[in-house]
Amino acid sequence: MARLIAPSFSGYSPSWIRSDILAGLTVWAVLVPESLAYATIAGVPPVVGLYAAVPALVLYSLLGSSRHLIVAPMSATAALSAGIVADFASGGADVVALTVGLAIATGIVALIAGLMRLGFLAAFISEPVLRGFIIGLALTIIIGQLPSLVGVEKGSGNFFEKSWDLLRQLGDVDALTIAIGAGSLAVLLVLRRLVPLLPASLIVALVCIGLTALLGLDERGLAIVGHIDAGLPAIGLPDVSAPEFRDLLAAAVGVMLVGFAEGLGAAKTYAAKSGYDIDPNRELLGLGVSNLGAGLASGMVVNGSLSKTAVNGSAGAKSQLSAVTAAVLTLLTLLFMTKLFADLPEATLAAIVIAAVIELVDISALRRLWRVRTGQVTKIYQISARADFVGAVAALIGVLVFDTLPGLVIGIAASVVLLIARTSRPHIAPLAPVESTDDDSPSAHPGLWVDQSRNPAYAGVPGVLVVRVEAPLLFVNADFVREQVRELATDVPGLRLVVLDGRATPSIDVTATEMLTQLRADLQRLGADLALAGDVGQVRDVLTEVAEDGPPLVYPTVEAALAAATHEAATEEPPSGA
Repeated sequence: MARLIAPSFSGYSPSWIRSDILAGLTVWAVLVPESLAYATIAGVPPVVGLYAAVPALVLYSLLGSSRHLIVAPMSATAALSAGIVADFASGGADVVALTVGLAIATGIVALIAGLMRLGFLAAFISEPVLRGFIIGLALTIIIGQLPSLVGVEKGSGNFFEKSWDLLRQLGDVDALTIAIGAGSLAVLLVLRRLVPLLPASLIVALVCIGLTALLGLDERGLAIVGHIDAGLPAIGLPDVSAPEFRDLLAAAVGVMLVGFAEGLGAAKTYAAKSGYDIDPNRELLGLGVSNLGAGLASGMVVNGSLSKTAVNGSAGAKSQLSAVTAAVLTLLTLLFMTKLFADLPEATLAAIVIAAVIELVDISALRRLWRVRTGQVTKIYQISARADFVGAVAALIGVLVFDTLPGLVIGIAASVVLLIARTSRPHIAPLAPVESTDDDSPSAHPGLWVDQSRNPAYAGVPGVLVVRVEAPLLFVNADFVREQVRELATDVPGLRLVVLDGRATPSIDVTATEMLTQLRADLQRLGADLALAGDVGQVRDVLTEVAEDGPPLVYPTVEAALAAATHEAATEEPPSGA
């Protein structure tokens, strides 16, 4: 039963209780101000973030597979929620009700995906695309919080429209708001750099609350959070119509994918450090019940948090008892401490958000992606040689120009298109054997063949062309491979054999099999033959079943193919196929 319910408590030791409770206290100190802040990103009252955190923390601990993951409101899904709800609420619908409905819809979608064991869906969002998407989200969130930091009205539109609107209002900034906001941001960044284990968000929030109450800063024009409803939230379904909820279900798929990918990455990071495994399907179930519980408790969308999981792990958490502890403390905050946060300046809240997401603007990651390319074959793959970089930038620009969910879709689509483009034009390398330079040894590297374009010092075998197709042989590249091999064959004097080294070709389809038959016929008209060497099982199986009319000769190694060709030349008898 422990494996079905609360797997993170399996093998629990009483000696872990102290470290788990202390870790939960540390997580609570970070979670409360950040949940208030992320609710403002989603465009709902700050207390909605606290409503969501309590059930999410408890319910994930019952079904999730991670001992360290903290599930709560997060910036990426909060921004997605804001964008989706804004489209629905343009006709005057209740923003809070739609936000709560989106959380329930996301929970339902994640539960269905988990029950259907669709954990592999995370593979469709590559790490570079997710990186570009998160950078775009972080920039969008920052530009959305800067007006509150400097005391001007918030603009609307995409990232560039909001930036232009902010620039036009720079003459109207409020000095007191800037002092509090910029000061809060500076202290937050310094504390996180110098004393990372301190709950910097809570410390800065409490200091600014104290200054506001002591000096009456709200009476001098400083905007504050204001009244936060104390007590427990209303439990039940939001006031959302059936057609609206149906549309929310469609939008929830994108929210679920983003939340799942981000949470799964955080969970795997800390599972690897502690030596246990993460079950993606169970993570979907955990994400589903967390969002369902958050929505039924009048909360917003939640997902796994990398930053709070890092705080949890650094504080010594051993199991999800730390998350349950943080949930209990957050519940006590709702019951008894909401008045404390009513005097929190909006500029400080904006600073907390900016400090939380500024580290996500990882430009160095984009530079690393730009440097990752395929060396000398860049001229062959051209733009697709930097497919990861292009996918990341496509997602980044898509978020900045078109909004969050379209940006993610654009990034994924760009990656798929570039993958297809690269697969359709694989690198075809003419190979040469690596000969020994030692006169006492006939060969120091038996069976080793290298790309002549990278190793021009090595010469090919006279009358023989050995090539390697560095990709699966599929319908998208069959014609290209045929044309390239024929072109290479015409440059070999006295050609009598072309050998396709299959060790870099893991699979083949029916179209490519028929192409090999056509290629063999083309080569025979040139007085040569085609052989396949070093094929893998799948390739051999498909060739056996499909290539009935003149399949290529099949040999275990390139050397065996050459030996057979030499024997044929000596006896003038055709070699038998394998």
